[in-house]
Amino acid sequence: MLKVLMPTIMLFPTIWLVSPKWLWTASTMHGLSIALISLTWLKWTSETGWDTSGAHLATDPLSTPLLVLTCWLLPLMILASQNHVNSEPISRQRLYISLLASLQTFLIMAFGATEIIMFYVMFEATLIPTLIIITRWGNQTERLNAGIYFLFYTLAGSLPLLVALLLLQQSTGTLSMLIIQYAQPLVLDSWSDKIWWAGCLIAFLVKMPLYGVHLWLPKAHVEAPVAGSMVLAAVLLKLGGYGMMRMMIMLDPLSKELAYPFIILALWGVIMTGSICLRTTDLKSLIAYSSVSHMGLVAGGILIQTPWGFSGAIILMIAHGLVSSMLFCLANTAYERTHSRTMILARGLQVIFPLTAAWWFIANLANLALPPLPNLMGELMIITTLFNWSPVTIALTGLGTLITAAYSLYMFLMTQRGPTPNHLIELPPFHTREHLLMALHLIPVILLVTKPELMWGWCY
Repeated sequence: MLKVLMPTIMLFPTIWLVSPKWLWTASTMHGLSIALISLTWLKWTSETGWDTSGAHLATDPLSTPLLVLTCWLLPLMILASQNHVNSEPISRQRLYISLLASLQTFLIMAFGATEIIMFYVMFEATLIPTLIIITRWGNQTERLNAGIYFLFYTLAGSLPLLVALLLLQQSTGTLSMLIIQYAQPLVLDSWSDKIWWAGCLIAFLVKMPLYGVHLWLPKAHVEAPVAGSMVLAAVLLKLGGYGMMRMMIMLDPLSKELAYPFIILALWGVIMTGSICLRTTDLKSLIAYSSVSHMGLVAGGILIQTPWGFSGAIILMIAHGLVSSMLFCLANTAYERTHSRTMILARGLQVIFPLTAAWWFIANLANLALPPLPNLMGELMIITTLFNWSPVTIALTGLGTLITAAYSLYMFLMTQRGPTPNHLIELPPFHTREHLLMALHLIPVILLVTKPELMWGWCY
């Protein structure tokens, strides 16, 4: 764990002491070297469930793919932000990259924590850099409003979790994930236990987000700069799923009855947010709502608590993290050239940028779960689990899959096909940096097809 955490902390002196000319190059290369070191976690040698470097930080097959995803995204975020922040004073550029590095530090400590209270502290700490990135470097005037939504939704959801964790500590005497699985099973039979159960999960359901408490997400995505959107879609939403998986082990007797409304909300959310995607005109808003739709499937898979459900949820989280991050990068490259997120005003770009249209096409196919990509694998496992739990769910998941295909093709046709508007003149060409960025998102998705057991979690 320290072999990645220490270089990440050493990023800060690199960012603040390197000469301005080499700032972006040095921080990108440093981030990329951390990402390459983190790949060593994927070689699993431990016979036991945990591979630990100490009492408080450890990796296991559930957290490893999420940790590697976190490390992989930092250099990509720095690459994507270069054009957006380059015109600012050098001290602000350094601050911006420092915030991204601090986000990575908090996320590594959140996914690697073995103490649940440490996970909670890091879960909350990620809020601060994200909030600063949205409110300071956001594009539109609404960014303060989006930041307030983001802050209060997350805080209101996670305060009950803190109380629930303190009660858990009181009843079991420990909050260590290593020990708590061997503790006496909790006897949960009173009304207060049901409230405790909800308190444990609501923070993570808000973070995922579950349909009904998702309103902060489209606002935050639309207003955030490209790196903010990337880290939100790719990693911060996964904190919710990861936290749910860790907590579900302790909530067992009550989950069978109490999970029903949440599973129904999650599946209904897949259809509702998909329907919103079909009629939205804002490109970033469409990608944000599609994230809510995919996370609804993940929430359903986790709440059912079967090995297939858990496995499908992890696979879909990793695949969605890379694909939705790529879609936000593509949306940002179009926005930087046309200065509009409205799809009808920036259409017909295939004629001008044919290679970028190919990136768009592949990203949209991955988003609608084209075989044999891991998106399909995750979705199929979750849909099969849900069908096994209740055959009625096939109507909801099937319709959701159909709508996903429809809005993905709608997004591609609206942005790339059709006549190019007359106002799109003198657009700067795409740079090698941007093509490299898309390739670095897509290569891991394709490589994971060949070795999916890296992200199956405990189930292999």
